[in-house]
Formats: sequence, structure tokens, C-alpha cells
Amino acid sequence: MTSPIAHFNGKLLPLDQIAISPLDRGFLFGDGVYEVIPAYGGRLLRAREHFRRLQRSMDEIRLANPHTPDEWIAEVERLLAHHPGNQSVYIQVTRGVPAKRDHVMPAGLAPTVFMMASPLATPSPEAVEKGVACVSAKDFRWEKCHIKSTSLLGNVLARQVSADAGAAETVLFRDGFLTEAAASNVFIVKGGVVAAAPQDNHILLGITYELLTDLAREGKLRFEIRPVAEAEVRGADEIWLSSSTKEVLAVTTLDGKPVGAGVPGPVFRRMHALFQEYKAKLAAAPAVAG
Repeated sequence: MTSPIAHFNGKLLPLDQIAISPLDRGFLFGDGVYEVIPAYGGRLLRAREHFRRLQRSMDEIRLANPHTPDEWIAEVERLLAHHPGNQSVYIQVTRGVPAKRDHVMPAGLAPTVFMMASPLATPSPEAVEKGVACVSAKDFRWEKCHIKSTSLLGNVLARQVSADAGAAETVLFRDGFLTEAAASNVFIVKGGVVAAAPQDNHILLGITYELLTDLAREGKLRFEIRPVAEAEVRGADEIWLSSSTKEVLAVTTLDGKPVGAGVPGPVFRRMHALFQEYKAKLAAAPAVAG
């Protein structure tokens, strides 16, 4: 079987031919950042917003960006030329390879840039129609969740909680308030009003989160960004997950108890339709960078 083509430090190579030094700080310390961008028929979903977030993450860890947004988009286009159809583009930038292992950030390193594309696995029709089960846990992660860091052990452990329970996600609470899920943002609906936690340092600044807020305004849905208490989540009429791969997905049970009527609700149905309309327009657009 032919190895898929990936990007490594400016070159397109078969994935199985890429070798990363064991001294790379991404390997040793998780000292790097990443992005995941969906591409529908070669059209990237909100590419510039993703690369602005990448820049913010790099600024937070004091890592120089090796490319401008236009250069990033051009490199992604080159990669996608080898991967037709709907794809998920993974982009990772680490601080690079020092001469020795040391916690202190060494100056002057060339960053390591890696990109790969995989078929985009969006929610199945059954998951959209019936919703998914989630469990909850205390948010035990660090205080800088707004950085899209490759140091994801906290998220891995949180996601494993739901995997062990046979559930789709782990909804996280910190000091009595909703933050996000292990690998998703979370929305609730009560009395027809959509609410989401503020984009502070305790949640990832989700690009799909931002898209849903825009679609809610365009679709005349009532929408609030504010602290959401755990009791509100547990008493919600609807709960949604959102991410680059989940798009928007209804949660129908939380910790074994039904959410609302235990089926995807009418506000979710409206938002899901708005998202699919947006995707259709994106796929019909002439430019790659939507």
C-alpha cells in the first residue's frame, strides 16, 4: 500500500519516509502548537481564522511563525493536491531540534513543520439523527487551555474517561461552571436560547464555535456567551458538541440521564441545517481558502 503524501519542513514526502529527531522539543516536551482544518472538496473552512489562531498560540509560547497566512495556505493547497475529496488537514509546528535536552527555550532554532491530510470523518447520519451519549468530569487540565498546544495529555486523560464508558465525549466542569469537552466545545439550549461559555483561558478558542455564533446570528437564533453553571447544563433542553470534525452534534444523554426529551432538539436541527448550508456554499466557492 502506498504511503500517503505529507509535508515536512517544506517538502512533500511519503508519510513513512518522514523522520523526526528524538531531540525535537515537540517530542521531548510537547513544545509546539497545532491546528486541524477541515477541507470540503478542496475548500478550507475558515483558513485565515485557523492561521490567526495558530499565530496566537505561537505568540503565547514565544515561537516564531515560519510562514505568513498566504504562505501557509499555499503549502496546504500543495498538500491537498495529493488528497482529493473532503479532508482533515493536521498542522503541527514545534520549536525544533536543539543540541541538548534543556527546559529553557533555546534561541535561534528552526521550527519543525509537519502537515498531513486524512479523510474527513464527520458525524454519521445515525449520530446526527439520534445524538450521542456523554459523561462528565472535573476539568483537571492546566490554566492555559486557550493555547492549541501539542501537550494534550490532560485532554487525552479526559477523553479516555468517556471512551472507557462507551460515550462520545467528556463534558468538563471547573469550579461549578462549564468549560468545554475533552476535544470539543459545548453549547446548551434552554427555553430556545443557546448559551456557550466565554472564550477565556479555560477553553480552546474554537473556530467552529465562532462559526456557530455567526450562523446563530444569521439564522436569528437567540444566543448568549456567558458563564454557564453546571446545574444549567444538567437541566438543559439541549446540549451540543462542536469541533472541526464533529461540526455540530447533539448530546442526548449525559451521565446516563436524558438531555431534555432524550432526542436531538429543534434548535439543534436548525443549527445543523444552517451548518450544512454553509458547507454547501463553501464547496461551491472558487477559492480554496474559505
